[in-house]
Amino acid sequence: MPRVLIWEDSPLFSAHMILGIVLGVMVVLRIVWGFVGTRHARFTSFLFSPVSLMRYALGALNGSEPRSIGHNAGSSYAIFAMLGLVLATAVTGLMISNGNEAAEELHEIASYSLMAVVAVHIVGVVWYSLRHKENITLSMLTGCKEASADDAIPSSRPIVGIVFLLLICFLTVRLFQNYDRATGTTTFPGLGVTIPLGESEGYEGGGGDDND
Repeated sequence: MPRVLIWEDSPLFSAHMILGIVLGVMVVLRIVWGFVGTRHARFTSFLFSPVSLMRYALGALNGSEPRSIGHNAGSSYAIFAMLGLVLATAVTGLMISNGNEAAEELHEIASYSLMAVVAVHIVGVVWYSLRHKENITLSMLTGCKEASADDAIPSSRPIVGIVFLLLICFLTVRLFQNYDRATGTTTFPGLGVTIPLGESEGYEGGGGDDND
């Protein structure tokens, strides 16, 4: 008998896969923005050495860390970690759906590591906001923060943000619309690439062709 692929039947699992793809694309857009975006969003503006991170962590513990206009050492490492872990989670998820069982453990490690980093980052944001009496979350949305003229940016480029948002909404809708329940696949809009959605399990049968 030939090797048979058995797909997960749950619609929630397919939605999980689609949202994972969307998150992966969002990370790619953020990486692009890290090179061409506004001043404090560029990666070059928050490259800190491990020593700087240790100093920041000690300062945060004893309440002496300085106020930051852009990203501080703690948030910079958290951002790089989250970007890398989201990509790792998305890629290993796709590898699993293509029958790569070896990626399952990596996918689990990346997922739990991502949740841990997100939790620590949220705690850090809350701590920083309370300590400096500053709404960091709001400044992320508006791009506005109290600072000197030397630290200002000409614009937060809201049009680019809207374009990115519309692009992600379009991608999400199309991936769901292109979902074929019979085959357990969807098609990436514009590229025409078929993506399997679900964990495949192979079993070895006797005789016949075996596509290993």
